Amino acid sequence: MNVFTPEIDRKPSQEEAAAALALLRRYTDKAQDAEIAALDPALAVLRDGVAYPDLSRDYPEGFTVDAAYRATLPDLQNGPASLIRGENRAIQHVGISNFRLPIRYRTRDNGELMLETSVTGTVSLDADKKGINMSRIMRSFYAHAEKTFSFEVIEAALDDYKTDLESFDARIEMRFSFPVKVESLRSGLQGYQYYDIALELVETAGVRRKILHLDYVYSSTCPCSLELSEHARRARGQLATPHSQRSVARISVEMKEGGCLWFEDLIGLCRKAVPTETQVMVKREDEQAFAELNAANPIFVEDAARLFAEQLQADPRIGDFRVLASHQESLHSHDAVSVLTEGTTFANDSLDPRLFSTLIHAG
Repeated sequence: MNVFTPEIDRKPSQEEAAAALALLRRYTDKAQDAEIAALDPALAVLRDGVAYPDLSRDYPEGFTVDAAYRATLPDLQNGPASLIRGENRAIQHVGISNFRLPIRYRTRDNGELMLETSVTGTVSLDADKKGINMSRIMRSFYAHAEKTFSFEVIEAALDDYKTDLESFDARIEMRFSFPVKVESLRSGLQGYQYYDIALELVETAGVRRKILHLDYVYSSTCPCSLELSEHARRARGQLATPHSQRSVARISVEMKEGGCLWFEDLIGLCRKAVPTETQVMVKREDEQAFAELNAANPIFVEDAARLFAEQLQADPRIGDFRVLASHQESLHSHDAVSVLTEGTTFANDSLDPRLFSTLIHAG
């Protein structure tokens, strides 16, 4: 058997280097500036005959940019289709996520709140387009950020960056924590409950949908555990307590045109469906009241989904909806979950594998 030892890190010969140089010259003669810049800006000297300059190491404090200079700046993200890497296909959503800024929101009682808001903005990208100028999404949104929020304002921002980026479909999502002062059950104390809320404006194929998401946190007492505990008391005189746990429902609703669904309205619908919302300020009489309230409203996770759906279905301002419920068990080492949808907006056979793990709300 013959064994050949490969030459490792062999210095190319003069002839090999000359052949490679000739190939690069042919490439640069026909390549566009953006293609050369993407490969190596130094290659421009092969075509233009200009030596690469010695570079200054001092920051030019007084340098200003005019329109003529700006026109010479390379823009690889908006380059030709020849720069596309991978399969040349359309992308449904591309953009930026979690840029934050303060936004003013109106409350149902005509007040205003300035809340830190996380914004995600995306647009569709056609095949044959390399990419988008992502900073335009942020600039378009900032142009409207000083206005008090309304869906009309967010629609104007979406219109702007659709135009700027020459895109057909687009989406804006805004996430924030909305404070509402609530009263304790019996003591009369008050405290702020914070609700995780997200607003979406989605345009697909020329159709716009306004979507409101709310996370509602409540206590769920197991009906089976309650009955078993009462059986132990009656049959054997044995003290027993039913298990209950902190639970979360993520309510997502499509808002119909012509109606105004306040954040407080959706919170109220949730409270009506499942009144055992977790408490903020609690004295002994409130704790006792909460125990009584739970005993009066024991629910399985299936019950919770249907009770929320009952309230959403009856509200004329709400179109399609989805209820995700997670009862984070104190009996089991796993959670009990349910999903209930109405209409096509939220219908989906496949779910994000980590969807239910996002329903855990820390105190």
